[in-house]
Order: sequence, then C-alpha cells, then structure tokens
Amino acid sequence: MAKHRFLVCVDSDGCMFDTMEIKHKECFCPAFIEHFGLQAVSKYAREAWEFVNLYSQGRGIQRFRALVRAMDLLRARREVIERGFTPMELPNLKAYLASGATLSNEGLKEYLAAHPEAEDVRTVAAWSEDVNARIARVVHGVPPFPHAREGLKLLGEQADVFVVSATPKEALEREWAEHGLTGLVTEICGQEIGSKKQIIASLKGGYDAGNVLMIGDAPGDRDAGHAEGALFYPIRPCEEAESWAGLPEAAEAFFAGRYAAGMEAEEIARFETLLPETPPWETKP
Repeated sequence: MAKHRFLVCVDSDGCMFDTMEIKHKECFCPAFIEHFGLQAVSKYAREAWEFVNLYSQGRGIQRFRALVRAMDLLRARREVIERGFTPMELPNLKAYLASGATLSNEGLKEYLAAHPEAEDVRTVAAWSEDVNARIARVVHGVPPFPHAREGLKLLGEQADVFVVSATPKEALEREWAEHGLTGLVTEICGQEIGSKKQIIASLKGGYDAGNVLMIGDAPGDRDAGHAEGALFYPIRPCEEAESWAGLPEAAEAFFAGRYAAGMEAEEIARFETLLPETPPWETKP
C-alpha cells in the first residue's frame, strides 16, 4: 500500500552502484568466452560483449537478449569471418525469448524441462549460473556512486522508493545490505518478478499519473518507464556522480509537477548522446 503520493523506481547496477564494469568485464565476458568456445576470437568477443552491455544503446539489456545481440555482432564481424570461425547459433534461446516467458534462470530450467533437446539453451543456462557464481565471488566492496545515498534519502522523504532491476534478487539484497542501503527503500524487486516494465506496472496502481519516476542508466530503463507512463531521470554513463548531484533539482521539479515540462527531455537528450547505436568497428574508414 502506498505511503506517499509519489513512486520512485531505482535501478541498481550502473545506476546506484559502479558495478557494471566489473560485472561485465570480470564475470559476464570471461564466462561468455569460456562457455561458448570463443577463445579463438576472444578479442572480438570481448569487444562485442562490452559494446552491447556497456557502451551502446543496448546498455543494461537483459542478459539473454544481450547474449543474442553480442553473438550476432560477432558472427557478422569481418575479422571473425576471415578467421573462418562460426559462433554458436542460438535458435532455441531466440524461441524462448519470443515466448513471453519470464527471463530468469528458473525460466530457462522450465524451458529445458519442456524442450530437453535444446542444447543451446542448456549451454546458456550453464553460462548464466556461472555468471551468478562469479559475481558472488568477485563483486564486493563496490560502494554507491557519490551523492547516490543522499539522493535516496531525499527521495524517500516524499516518495515510496523501490529497487527495480533485472539482476537476481539474491545479488541485489546482498549488495544493498553490504552498504547499509536496504533501509532507504520500500522493497527490492529483481528479475524473478518479471521485466522492469512488468515490475513498474505492478507498482504504479496506487499513484496518480505524473507521480511515478524511473531512475536508471540505460535506454531500457527509459523505455520501461515510459511504457508504463513513468517519467525518467537518467544516470549518465561516465557522468554518474554529476547525475546524482543534479538529482535534487530534478526531484524538486518532479514533486512540484514541473519535471515533465522540458526538464525531462533535456536530461534524456544529454543521456542519449553518450550511447551510440553502431559499433565503432563498423564506422572505421
């Protein structure tokens, strides 16, 4: 039940915490190369993975969709083709993504139970479980961005604040508790509940139109919020501390009903200039 007139949804990785780089470079990508046999083209596999997940409009995309996108980029890359290397096809994973099922490790297990012949999904499931284990081992002691804790406290004075993330809830709870932040939010919502859009849809019912705000660092956060009628405040990649430092002004406008009248568009325009659509290796002369 709503305690305040306003709802604020906050992403976690890359938004609240500076964890995107370490998770993708030290956990996701090494497991990607290992489980999908990409050692022969590891340099290009790494570039594809990092572009999709960190440095493009795909930033923050759900991990299974990111896997398809990175593999497609790798398959089309000239240097990979010249080496005679063919990355794994993922037809059953694509069918799973198109099925509308909840995208999670449990969802993969359910799909495999119904489609035991789907070897590509079996590989994806092993990769995804390994990624979670690597994150649990490797990602510790990464504090929130400067000004983020103060931003949460400010928001909580007038809004119900929920964590809305595509990360497994167990990892979210561990990371937020490690830094003493769980008391600053109403609830932590992870991938087990559904997509970010689905989570926002489940939360927004107790609030008037214009009183819901999504804070995130990825275009998917913007799209999930807008799809459910929420406004969006971006935490800009590589400018995270500055973004959080600017939150009080945006929050004041949001609580006063003025944020939608120009400020949101200005913030989104600054954000979008930082994330290209086309990989840099496709634009080289």
